[in-house]
Amino acid sequence: MTREPGPSAHAATWSGIIGNMALAVIKTGAGYMANSKSLLADGLYSASEAASSLVGLFPSKSVKFQDKVQRERLREHARAARPGMTVLLAVLILMGGLQLAISALGTLSSDEIEAPGRSVLLIAVAALAVKEAIFQFQYRVFRKRNQSQAMSYALQHRRALYCSLIVLIGIIGSMAGEETGLNLLLYLDPITAILASGFIFYKGYRMIVDTVYGSLVQELEQEDATDFKETVQRVYGIITIEHLIAREQEHDVTIELVISVNPRISILEAQEIANRAKTLLLTRFSHVKEVQVQAVPYDPGYPYKSNHELPDHEATLIQ
Repeated sequence: MTREPGPSAHAATWSGIIGNMALAVIKTGAGYMANSKSLLADGLYSASEAASSLVGLFPSKSVKFQDKVQRERLREHARAARPGMTVLLAVLILMGGLQLAISALGTLSSDEIEAPGRSVLLIAVAALAVKEAIFQFQYRVFRKRNQSQAMSYALQHRRALYCSLIVLIGIIGSMAGEETGLNLLLYLDPITAILASGFIFYKGYRMIVDTVYGSLVQELEQEDATDFKETVQRVYGIITIEHLIAREQEHDVTIELVISVNPRISILEAQEIANRAKTLLLTRFSHVKEVQVQAVPYDPGYPYKSNHELPDHEATLIQ
């Protein structure tokens, strides 16, 4: 039995943040130089994804059963830092999307529209390939760590993929219009920029709604989490609850649970205990739709010796 690979998931999260920020700088720079509104919009959406992932690194407002000092410290830090930072970034994203949409509308009303250069097309295709490579890396890490987190990330990636594909269609269509002399196709670049702005508005809107909704359901989570803990402690074979997070998403609740078991039992026996805890939570609470359980060996820590380090005839002694 091994503990959850936190450093790997942390590295995957940071790879997405750094990758999206780099793509945002490249796309917006190239879009500004080539006067491509659609590539500018795609770059802004990449920046919004990086901002969303960055605020996700702040301590969650979900309920956590850890030591009292650490729990209170995390709650205080989350209450003070995360909502303000999220709302600030969301407002900046919404303002950027609004300004870009207004600029694209102004381009549509202009009599002279120029198609972006070939370099814009190459950058858009290369950025799409890089984004897909980052997604494959992150998805594999998240899938090993948490299935629900992987599914949520995949859903977000699909929206980013749709946005990039719409932008790519606009760039190709605009270039084709210049080559064939069909002036109507030249309008595809600003039109797709307006469509991409819709994705940006949705991203900023979701960041604000998730922040406000999270604060509204905090009391409900605290009350329900006590019942979750009491229910899990009834399962035979569980020594302690190391970690419990209860997240409410719309009308459903997702629970992440880490339990400690006897270090001398087999991995199969530990998995059976974890499955019993999962089944009990799903059957007793109808609003719980998913439970992720991990069993780790119980470690009493200093100044106590671990039972599995002593001979069978010895008991646990104070060192």
